[in-house]
Amino acid sequence: MDHRNVSSSRRPVYVLTLSMVIFGTIGIFRRSIPLPSDVLAFGRGILGGVFLLLAVRARGRKLQWNKISRKAFALLALTGALIGFNWILLFEAYNYTTVAVATLCYYMSPVIVMVLSPMLLKEKLSVRQAVCVVLSVTGMFLVSGVVGETGAAASGSFRGVFLGLAAAVLYASVVLLNKLITGIPPFEKTIIQLFSASVVLLPYMSIAGTLHAYALTTAESLLFLAVGIVHTGVAYAMYFGSMEHLPARTCALLSYIDPVSAVLLSAVFLREPMGVPGILGTILIIGAAVYSEM
Repeated sequence: MDHRNVSSSRRPVYVLTLSMVIFGTIGIFRRSIPLPSDVLAFGRGILGGVFLLLAVRARGRKLQWNKISRKAFALLALTGALIGFNWILLFEAYNYTTVAVATLCYYMSPVIVMVLSPMLLKEKLSVRQAVCVVLSVTGMFLVSGVVGETGAAASGSFRGVFLGLAAAVLYASVVLLNKLITGIPPFEKTIIQLFSASVVLLPYMSIAGTLHAYALTTAESLLFLAVGIVHTGVAYAMYFGSMEHLPARTCALLSYIDPVSAVLLSAVFLREPMGVPGILGTILIIGAAVYSEM
């Protein structure tokens, strides 16, 4: 057996796994950046979009803008706006609850997609999916801190839970709208969405009064650049680059490394508490999501 061929065939799996771990650390970075959530989301969109443009050019690939119709561009701009506000809600959720709880709330989005698909896309909800919905909602109930001896104070405030779930609703909307946008390469699609997110956030920041200069330390500036370049540009490039060589089902299953790593790393680096109900809820949410993909 040629070990080089085996290593080469596994490389996309390793790259996708690493991108998921990178995504899973964004909550830890956000905690150390003293910027309003809308400013951080704006910077993430600009830096990520520029990096992806440069990455595509560096690979010698020409962007296929001619494949994008006006209708598709309008939908991409709309989904980009939703992504921008989705980031704001998620970053705010990190401020009000633990990174683990905010991330798990955010990963209720596949459940929301499953529930809405029969109504919006006329897709049937299978028995397996219905079971997964019940398990996920039960897990969310446990994670939120409504029950258990640890209480809401230990597992996170209800405001953070609400913001995380609101972010999940917006992301589910993006997933559903993306199903209407076909025939566009992933890099072109993502670049437009990232820049659209930043463009839409500009007037929002102006109204919110956050559109001004901020004084950051060198360490804080590096963390800010990391969120825009590493967590967005680099991670998306790795994600889409590996997806081209892997089955869709494999990509879907590996995507759950993101919440798992977020839960584990936040416990290690932020010393965030999670009682028995929270642990059981985590198992139910992630387990149900993985089961639905199997």
